[in-house]
Amino acid sequence: MRTIPKKETLTIEFKSDLKMLKDKDLIETIVAMTNTKGGYLYLGVEDDGTVTGVHPKHRDEIGVAALIANKTVPSILVRAELLDIDDKVILSIEVPMSRTIVSTSDGKLLRRRLKVDKTPENIPMYPYEISVRLSELGALDYSAQILKEATLDDLDFVERIRLRNTIKMRNGEQSLLSLTDEELDKALGLVKEDNGILYPTVTGMLLIGKEEKIQQFVPSAKTSFQVLEGTKIKTNETITKSLLATYEIIENHFQILNTEDEILYGMYRIPIPEFSQNAFREGIINAFSHRDYSILQSIRIAIEDEGLTISSPGSFIDGVNLDNLLTVEPHGRNQLLADALKRIGLAEKTGRGIDSIYEGSLVYGRPLPDYSESNSSYVKLFIQRSKADYAFTRMISQNEHESNRILPIYSLMILSMLRNHKITLKEFVDELHINENRVQANIDKLLDLGLIETSGRGYILNSKVYKTENNNNLYIKDKRIDRSEFNDIIIEVTQQQGYITRSHVSNLFELNDSQSYRLLQKLHKKGILELVGKGRNAKYVLK
Repeated sequence: MRTIPKKETLTIEFKSDLKMLKDKDLIETIVAMTNTKGGYLYLGVEDDGTVTGVHPKHRDEIGVAALIANKTVPSILVRAELLDIDDKVILSIEVPMSRTIVSTSDGKLLRRRLKVDKTPENIPMYPYEISVRLSELGALDYSAQILKEATLDDLDFVERIRLRNTIKMRNGEQSLLSLTDEELDKALGLVKEDNGILYPTVTGMLLIGKEEKIQQFVPSAKTSFQVLEGTKIKTNETITKSLLATYEIIENHFQILNTEDEILYGMYRIPIPEFSQNAFREGIINAFSHRDYSILQSIRIAIEDEGLTISSPGSFIDGVNLDNLLTVEPHGRNQLLADALKRIGLAEKTGRGIDSIYEGSLVYGRPLPDYSESNSSYVKLFIQRSKADYAFTRMISQNEHESNRILPIYSLMILSMLRNHKITLKEFVDELHINENRVQANIDKLLDLGLIETSGRGYILNSKVYKTENNNNLYIKDKRIDRSEFNDIIIEVTQQQGYITRSHVSNLFELNDSQSYRLLQKLHKKGILELVGKGRNAKYVLK
């Protein structure tokens, strides 16, 4: 029975050994694999997966492993094993992923990539890619590098003012504001000293550099913002300014486009934005912080009919994948830049911005953020444009109001998964990618809160808490309501709740107390509403 893969991938390589593979070709392939993701090299297998057998010279697995160790710098220790496949002997070589850069003994650097047809190839690793690779491994911070060809005059005093305003307005570290400009720059790592001279760092250039100097020293620092309706492009703007100025421009565009409805539940108003502002901010800041600045491509932000896309150059950093996005310890490709963005108040201070991105969809009962189209070239976040589940949103908001606590991200995911059907503990574990004890702890908490209940061997939402959007106390308000519709809406809300007050009307239409009173009095005089009670207890009911 065949026990090896059927085709080559980024981490699987087949090598024919019919004519005895040259040592040079073997070593170069090992180096390329260890400098990428590691994997398995199967010697004695053709490119199409046909097993043809290993050459007698390569049946000494200990000798092959020693050859690889002697011909790589630093030495790579592989695990080699002879396998019987389809009545033929092949050599399986397990290649570890190196935590540093490895070359052949004659100084050749290689890495591995997938071609357009998804088949792998080994290609040269160029000098500028070394820092990128070390950055991915967490062994080098690209954003902390000194720009020795730059001077302090390349930093823009206007952008430094913007930096201070950001700290002040976005609840950054207020102690930074008491520092002089030089002290502030040093504290945030915007400049570093070398041989007694201060130079801007990559982080400094990105945050407060002059626009033309940013393009000179970090030419990849561009952001594309697009708005599309169908195939029609309404907005297509490329921004080459500092990251702070870029974010402000994008945020202004977004706030204009991001329409908002509201839920009125009793006396409470719950805003329902089309896209979460926090999720949008964290998505952009993550792109700024973790993108690969060595790749001459722009960050792309697009708002389309289907939803919101934020795409940034570079793959996930080593150790991060689609299954552990919510569990992996926070770490980034550009740590100094990420830390500066946290300290000035733009980024989530705990480093768990991904939680905010997920929460921005979960609290409204919408589909989860989607990273599935990410690959080795870019990370792509997609947030689907979707109608909110108003009853679900009310349930979450009501619980947070009554308990004065925000539900943790995994509790929100559990509730979201239960919206449509019953789920068992094992299904939760499989979907959430965390251990059973942790899942059970979240379930127990939700049971205690009365948000879920047991059903056979599984769990369901508590039907007494999770009601349909037509329940008597829930009214959905569109902020674009025309004044001519006020009377009809007042009547509709009164029918749903059984009564209405001046306070209700003020909340619904953002009117003052006198304006609300006049609206209700007109309906009273027309014989539609009847006043019951006086003073604080006054309310109107339908006649």
